[in-house]
Amino acid sequence: MKLWSKGFEPDKMIENFTVGRDRELDLQLARYDVQGSMAHIRMLESIGLLTASELEILLKALDEIAGIIERGEFTIDEGIEDVHSQVEFMLTERLGDVGKKIHSGRSRNDQVLVDLKLFMRDRLKETAAATGRLFDILIEMSDRHRDILMPGYTHLQVAMPSSFGLWFGAYAESLADDMQMLLAAYNIANQNPLGSAAGYGSSFPLDREMTTRLLGFSDLHYNVVAAQMSRGKTERAAAMAIASIASTLGRMAMDVCMWMCQNFAFVSFPDELTTGSSIMPHKKNPDVFEIMRGKCNRFQSIPNEIALLTANLPLGYNRDLQLLKDIIFPAVGEINECLEMASFMLPQMKVRTDILEDTRYDYLFTVEEVNRLVLAGMPFREAYKKVGLEVQEGTYRPVREVKHTHLGSISNLANDRISEKFHKLLEKFV
Repeated sequence: MKLWSKGFEPDKMIENFTVGRDRELDLQLARYDVQGSMAHIRMLESIGLLTASELEILLKALDEIAGIIERGEFTIDEGIEDVHSQVEFMLTERLGDVGKKIHSGRSRNDQVLVDLKLFMRDRLKETAAATGRLFDILIEMSDRHRDILMPGYTHLQVAMPSSFGLWFGAYAESLADDMQMLLAAYNIANQNPLGSAAGYGSSFPLDREMTTRLLGFSDLHYNVVAAQMSRGKTERAAAMAIASIASTLGRMAMDVCMWMCQNFAFVSFPDELTTGSSIMPHKKNPDVFEIMRGKCNRFQSIPNEIALLTANLPLGYNRDLQLLKDIIFPAVGEINECLEMASFMLPQMKVRTDILEDTRYDYLFTVEEVNRLVLAGMPFREAYKKVGLEVQEGTYRPVREVKHTHLGSISNLANDRISEKFHKLLEKFV
């Protein structure tokens, strides 16, 4: 069944090409399609397009369909185009002509839009929660390892002292920046497009503020054309947020891969969290973090892919937009899997506590020596030259002491303030 059917069927090749993966992907929208339909028919009854008894019958049938969906028994039948058609077919099959009234005052355009908005709103909340769990783990590990020093690098050259407290805390605060992006995407998704119909409104006296309240949206896409233009913009904003989180996660995964290497040997994991080689019996590979790094690199292409798909489309709905599902649906699932895997792995990481005892890290403390001389009264440039000459002549001897007390440094991590910043953002996902 096709909602646009007028007594003829398209060529089978045309149908297969235009429907694409919709039947498969639309299963993820089923619960939201029912949710949107329930709000829509309540509104239709309030403006006199349905009777109270018709509303009651339709709500009961939709509730039954919702139960089928929650039990994992919902399918889209062969020959039925999408989830919207399937739900309407099931209603009509159960209720006859009453089921056919459900589509009054809306188009598949705003029907799929509201489904997608509800879907993205939920998925972004899930991503925020998963990011929050990883954030809390990073902060806890930062606090726990605050006094364990490690080398800091610039240009991958030994640079200055750092600490595991700083490292864990840095990625935690980076996630706070990512949450700003995620919240922006969430706010774009949390607007009601229902009632925009095919993108130009309706001659029915639709109460769009009523459906906004019923669906729990924070606001409304008021202009009906702008509502249709939000298709693609919502997905693009979500993709940019996902890519931002992935950027943080991917860099962290790279650090872990590098530090597990025997040339660094800064961190290790239990054997059962690593993988082996088919030929080298000694190997304990960081495959989890390599896969995580690879996935996070792939996420960087998604905003561009959506931008290329939607760039310069003419005003109004275009079928190209259907392809957005192929891009964004897998992404919102995979970023959550990466976050959950990081939350599983990191608490089981073992860090070395004696790294800086190795003489290869002697030069980490040259800046500390320069600063000590400056604090004793020597001009900075003179102190810099003095220590530089000692390094060149081989007479430099490090004093392995670190006294960084300013806000956000080794001895003053400011994790309480970072946590406050992050959780203020997390609380806005309501």
